[in-house]
Amino acid sequence: MSPANVTIDCLQYCNWSRTIFEQMREGGLDAVHVTICYHEDFRQTAANIADWNRRFQYYDELIMPGRSALDVSAAQASNRTAIYFGFQNCSPIEADIGLVEICHQLGARFMQLSYNNQSLLATGCYEDDDPGITRMGRQVIAEMNRVGLVVDMSHSAERSTLEAIEISSRPIAITHANPYSWHPALRNKSNTVLKALSESGGMIGFSLYPHHLRDGSRCTLQSFCEMIADMAERIGIEHIGIGSDLCQDQPDSVVEWMRNGRWTTDRDFGEGSADAPGFPEQPSWFKDSRDFPNLVAGLKKVGFDGESIAAVMGNNWLRFFESAFSRT
Repeated sequence: MSPANVTIDCLQYCNWSRTIFEQMREGGLDAVHVTICYHEDFRQTAANIADWNRRFQYYDELIMPGRSALDVSAAQASNRTAIYFGFQNCSPIEADIGLVEICHQLGARFMQLSYNNQSLLATGCYEDDDPGITRMGRQVIAEMNRVGLVVDMSHSAERSTLEAIEISSRPIAITHANPYSWHPALRNKSNTVLKALSESGGMIGFSLYPHHLRDGSRCTLQSFCEMIADMAERIGIEHIGIGSDLCQDQPDSVVEWMRNGRWTTDRDFGEGSADAPGFPEQPSWFKDSRDFPNLVAGLKKVGFDGESIAAVMGNNWLRFFESAFSRT
């Protein structure tokens, strides 16, 4: 049986430590989708999973592996946080569709089809041209649907995202982004995409990463929660949740890796600039996982009732997990 209410963050990539896991507990997080890789190949991704297996041993009183939706209930019952693995790129499957199932067997539950650039599967949001889902991409989507690996289009371009929604036999996710109409960042999503996502039963997690926020690091809690209220009215509250994109305690070398990987000899600044190349400062009201109660207070202030707040803070993601992670 599912717990009455849960709190789920559908994207973090922090510099993992006991302190961060303790803060997850202080913030009441029952589950977190964590990034396992950006540009790593299969072997490097397996090494990252091995690191997580050690964390599960070292911090077993704070965190546990998440494989199915039932693990959210188990984590809540044991006062721990369930950790679900995700890939921000398709690099771990290399050019081998057989690795889709193996990655799922190793614990992956989300995989983006592209990360900013063109991939073997789809186009990233920073490319000038978007030819859509590739031939391999169509086959990989079908295989992801079969094994229960969620298609995530957070960093993908418009046409590719719309085609993924149409091609996928199961609802997809945009785990961490905001509406382009609220803040016109390349990473944010158009009303057309958000409408198609909701009509297909998909989910979006709203991001707290400053480059995705109106007014950046100076974005107010009121503005963020008013955006959520507007989107609940536009696409339906059942399709929205939180995907904070929290990158707590990471050195700036990590954001350089995210943006540059091994694909360029130049220095790409992504959403930053030469004058501000590092991680942007988080808004004062959302510095770490202990600030999740601030979102509850903010949603209440803009008119959400208790049931609606619970839906946005985690119940919607739990419902999605219940149908998304099983094999077909």
